[in-house]
Amino acid sequence: MIQQQYPSQLLERAVQEFSRLPGVGRKTALRLVLHLLRQTDDDVLQFTETIARMKQEVKYCRVCHNISDSDVCPICSDPHRDPTTVCVVENIQDVLAVENTQQFSGLYHVLGGVISPMDGIGPSDLEIDSLVERVKAGDIKEVILALGSTMEGDTTGFYIFRRLAPYDVKLSIIARGISVGDELEYTDEVTLGRSILNRTEFKGS
Repeated sequence: MIQQQYPSQLLERAVQEFSRLPGVGRKTALRLVLHLLRQTDDDVLQFTETIARMKQEVKYCRVCHNISDSDVCPICSDPHRDPTTVCVVENIQDVLAVENTQQFSGLYHVLGGVISPMDGIGPSDLEIDSLVERVKAGDIKEVILALGSTMEGDTTGFYIFRRLAPYDVKLSIIARGISVGDELEYTDEVTLGRSILNRTEFKGS
């Protein structure tokens, strides 16, 4: 395939940078770059400053590891949330997915991935130790495993089950209204909401 030649090296470099984004091909990258070229200098400056500031100043909640503007995220610091129930999810997109269902009023714990030996990701690469510490503190009564119904998700759930077995905490799993192999963030809100409400006890098998 012959690579398209651009009339400007600066344009080509910009297209290359945008095409590094997930799901963005070179044609889409070119449209985005040309759109920016049509904007005013102030608009482009605001765009680039916003991205740079986000990268420099965004934090991860020291409690649940969700993205936050402060050391503790708004969900963890909300006095109206139920601190005795924690929903364990793979990533930040999954927090947004569960929140959009408006069916869960507890707290979260973001693992930052799932166990995947093929990708070189082991338990020590995830926020599992910090989950155990939260449970060990004694305030949590139920841990809900809201992981994707994939082999990696099931492996991670079983590992967490074994780590939390010594503690007096209920461990449940969202109902399998989600098709096997599906990722949580792509599940529709109604199905995901029902899965949260109809969760079942995790048996570890």
